[in-house]
Amino acid sequence: MIDHTGLNVSDFGKSKAFYRAALAPLGYQVIMELPADLAPQGAIGMGVPPKPDLWIAGGSPNSPPLHIAFRAANRAEVDAFYRAAIAAGGRDNGAPGVREHYHPNYYGAFVLDPDGHNIEAVCHDPPG
Repeated sequence: MIDHTGLNVSDFGKSKAFYRAALAPLGYQVIMELPADLAPQGAIGMGVPPKPDLWIAGGSPNSPPLHIAFRAANRAEVDAFYRAAIAAGGRDNGAPGVREHYHPNYYGAFVLDPDGHNIEAVCHDPPG
């Protein structure tokens, strides 16, 4: 089981705004922001309260870009993630839809963040 993960971004302020908006439909919030003496280029911990499980830090972006998938409670959350991420400046990398090549109920959406990281929201449940 993964406890948390992190990624480095080139423009911390831009990425912070992107992730706050994109992940809000999934219940994610900024839970912790590190002080400048610990993270001079900025760092936040995000998650569904009370614990952060995604850390975003300013610096040289990961290369190659990462793929991070977030579990959504239902298909409507996947759709809301996609709309919010695109509105926040993300680039389409796969509109919401079923990906039967994974399994019959795999419903996901993919968006590239400002650094080209492939961010996904996915629901594994049948429509309901």
